[in-house]
This record gives sequence, C-alpha cells and structure tokens, in this order.
Amino acid sequence: MARILITSALPYINGIKHLGNLVGSQLPADLYARYNRGRGHEVMFLCATDEHGTPAELAAAKAGKPVADYCAEMHEVQADIAKRFGLSFDHYGRSSSPQNHALTQHFAGKLEEAGLITEVSEKQVYSNADGRFLPDRYIEGTCPNCGFEKARGDQCEECTKQLDPTDLINPRSAISGSTDLEVRETKHLFLRQSAMRDQLDQWIDSKTDWPVLTTSIAKKWLHDGDGLQDRGITRDLDWGIAVKKGTEDWPGMEGKVFYVWFDAPIEYIAAAGEWAEAHGKSDADWERWWRTDKGADNVKYVQFMGKDNVPFHTLSFPATLLGSGEPWKMVDHLKSFNYLNYDGGQFSTSQGRGVFMDQALEILPSDYWRWWLLSHAPESSDAEFTWENFQQSVNKDLADVLGNFVSRITKFCRSKFGEQVPEGGAWGEQEQALIEELSTRIGAYERHMEAMEVRKSAQELRAIWVAGNEYLQSAAPWSVFKEDPERAAGQVRLGLNLIRLYAVLSAPFIPDASDRLFEALGTEDRDWPEDVAAALAALPAGHAFTVPEVLFAKITDEQREEWQARFAGGRDA
Repeated sequence: MARILITSALPYINGIKHLGNLVGSQLPADLYARYNRGRGHEVMFLCATDEHGTPAELAAAKAGKPVADYCAEMHEVQADIAKRFGLSFDHYGRSSSPQNHALTQHFAGKLEEAGLITEVSEKQVYSNADGRFLPDRYIEGTCPNCGFEKARGDQCEECTKQLDPTDLINPRSAISGSTDLEVRETKHLFLRQSAMRDQLDQWIDSKTDWPVLTTSIAKKWLHDGDGLQDRGITRDLDWGIAVKKGTEDWPGMEGKVFYVWFDAPIEYIAAAGEWAEAHGKSDADWERWWRTDKGADNVKYVQFMGKDNVPFHTLSFPATLLGSGEPWKMVDHLKSFNYLNYDGGQFSTSQGRGVFMDQALEILPSDYWRWWLLSHAPESSDAEFTWENFQQSVNKDLADVLGNFVSRITKFCRSKFGEQVPEGGAWGEQEQALIEELSTRIGAYERHMEAMEVRKSAQELRAIWVAGNEYLQSAAPWSVFKEDPERAAGQVRLGLNLIRLYAVLSAPFIPDASDRLFEALGTEDRDWPEDVAAALAALPAGHAFTVPEVLFAKITDEQREEWQARFAGGRDA
C-alpha cells in the first residue's frame, strides 16, 4: 500500500469559482485521490480557501462586511459547493488558521537565520485619496504588454504577464478609482530566490517525469532575461499574517503582513495540522505526511494546479522549504493544466464570465459536469467549453453508452428472470473475448490514471463502457432467450456483473452515479478488478437487485439553447 499526499491549488476566497478554476486543479486532484483510494492506497487529499491579500479585502469591502466575517462566510459557501461537486478532501482548511499563522512566521524566522531574507527600500504607489499604500492588486490600469485595460498590479489576466504596479499605464486605485497616485518609499522583506537558483535548477532537473508544461514554465523563470529574481514577501495591508520571526517581533516591519503568495502554499502543510486537530489526532499524525524525519520520506506528494500557479510552486514555495534547512517533504510530481475557455472567450471570475460552480449545480447534477470537464481537461493545450459539445458528450457518452447499457440489461433481466441474478450456462467464446478485451483496457486505464493522463483515462473508461454495449449487441440475449433461455441467462448474469465492474471503475469520474449503481445492485463490493473473470462473477446467482432510475437524462436542444442564452452574459463578480 502506497501513501499519497495530494494538494490542489487553493481557491481565492473572493467569490464562487467558475468551471475553469475547477478543472484546473481541484477536480483532477479529486479524480486521482479517488482512484488511489479505490486501489487501496492511503491518501491524504488537502485543500483550503486562500483568504489573505487584496482580493479578500476588496471583496469584503464590496460586500460591506468586515474581512474576517466575509472570509468565514465564503469559506462555508465554497466548502458546501465543493462537497456537492463530490470533491473528496480529507480536509478543506483556511489559510487564515492559527496553524498557518504560526507556520508562516516559523518559516520566515528560519529563512532569516539562513541569510535568505533581506530588507529592501522600494518605491511603491501611494493613494492620497485612500490614505494608504496600494499593493499589487489594489492598482488597475492598462497592460503595457497587450493593452488590456483592466490589468492588475501583479498580473495581466488577459495575457498572464507578471507585472509590477509601476508598470501599468494610466494606473488607478482599485478601491476608490482615484488617479491621484504618487510613488513613495517603503521597506519590505525580500526572499533571496536568486541565491537558490542553482539548487532549484538541480531539484527541477531531478523531476524527469514532470509534464513539459510544468518544466518549461519553471525553466523560463529560472533562466530567461536576468534569471530568477528575489521576491517581496511582505505587504502594507491590514488583513493577513503579521510579520514576525517565529514568535518574535520583526523590527521595522510593524503593521505589515506577509504577502499572500508567501503564506498560501504553506497552508498545504498547515491544513494537515488543522486536519489533525479536527480529528483529535497528534502532531505526529500530520508530520508523517510532511516531515521526512517523521515518516514522509516514503510519501508520494502530487500537486495539481493551473499553469499560472506553476512559477510559485516550482520556485518560490520550494525555495521556502529548501531554504528553511528543515526536512520538509518536497513535491514529487506537479500536474499543471492549461486554460479552459468559455464559448469563444475566457472564463473570468473578475468579470463574471462563464458558468460558475453553483450555477452548474442548479441545472444538472455534478456527474454531468465532472465527466465533461475531465474528459476535456486542458492538458496539452487550452480547451474550450461550448454548449453544443457539452450536450453531445453527455448524450453520447453518459446516456447512450453507460446509461443505455445499465437500462437494457436490468430491464431485460427483470422481464425474463425477475430482479435477481440468474444462474445460466457457462460462458463461451464471446464472453472470453470480452474478458480479454476488458483486461487489456483496464490495464491501459490504470496506467493512464497512474500517469495522471486525465483525458486518456476518460477515453479508456468510455471504451470499457462501449465494449459492454458491443458485447450485448452481439450476444443479443433477447434473441437467444427464444431458443436457449439458459445461455441467455448466463449472458445476463455477465451483464449485471459488468454493471458492478463499471461502478467500480467509474467511481473516480462519476461518483454519484457509481453510488446509485451499487445501491441498485444491492452490494458494497467495491473491490478493484485485479482479475476480470473473477470480477464478472462477483454477484452470484440469486443475488437480488433493483432496476435503477434513468442514470443520465439526455440534454434536449431546448435545454441547451436556454442555458446558452442564460449564460451568454456575465454574473455579478
């Protein structure tokens, strides 16, 4: 039994996430977690809301609430939606937790001891109208790279270029809209990433199985231009983790907080501490996942995220862990994703464009969305959501292939043999050929899942469903029954056991439908099919079942047109 630690990028607290956010990190991470649990491995799947920094303050101000109250409320909202989407986190934490405060301050102290933090005087934008310094996202303006007029002071959402606030053209305060800005001098702490460039380079080179997307982004940041730059890790904000060296005050840093991109990845570790506290466990119980001197040396650690998060997870966070000089578990595999676009444009939280997670669940159950998103995951390139493609995929894959197979075999059995598995005769050549095909395909499915090849896994799973349909069509028990009822009974017995097999294999993708199949079959036997022939005999003759309700309803043209029109505009961000 392997031990697998899984983290997905932390969603910002500022509102409900769209489907592009979901497929870029949390959903494929859940797929991988569910698959490995199904194979009998020990899994720790962690995520949390990212609650510090400008987005939280701005969203709270817009909602007219104190930022701490706003974050507490939105954490509950996001946690509820994640649960309804079937995201099987072992713990869904908060970056504002006491554990993360203490750990972030601990790391800062260790980095300072190691000589990896320096104090820098820098020029920063000050808003006279707001009476405060404006860090990063508090400043909006025109991107000097692509001309996008709503670029933020840290990054342009349109072209993804990393920016400094002073790079923006026609800058304005995101708080008041005022252009009465001036540049003043202030002091901040910087993490000396440049001092760790060679160490980070060697570490990245050791990750030979990382996706090309991940490695290419990391190497670009390491070597392009002047190479890896030192990065500010403090900000002039009210909301956040106070700047301290461990438990000691940091002279000259009074009133400042750590930059959200410094403390947010540390929450991966802190979330394990939150999990331990919530379940009455000891520090040793979470440390065995995160400290190599406490048992984490035999853990496989996998991160899932969108490509815009890669630089921080391949460089800044590793610099924090390595620079501390302590035995922290480093990521083994980083699975990164391109962008999912929406109907000719981009999903956008800030502009309210696209389908958001709560809206998706209002119109269809989660499995419809899980299947489409995972089977179209933007792995090798950007992908695009269109309503026509969504309708086609749901109708052809879920309704016509899987749902149709389940309906035909259970209803035929009920009509000819009653609601129990019939005895029937021995299997013949057709059945042996199916077992051989399924054995080959399940082996391929396992290899794709273990390699985190999401689309290929979905394609192989669909092919496994198709194999059952083709067998049923070829065997035609409804015709055989007229001449040889015993042989037809054997075919039906195999078909019912195929449903259980499909429920096991499909659970990582469509967990709710899988649960409904287990319930209809009256079994909790979820053992993975190590031996296909044995798996197809798991439900014995005489085992009772019920015919399930329609597993997946088809999406009509009228529904598609209605939804397409409904989501053509934006929502309030």
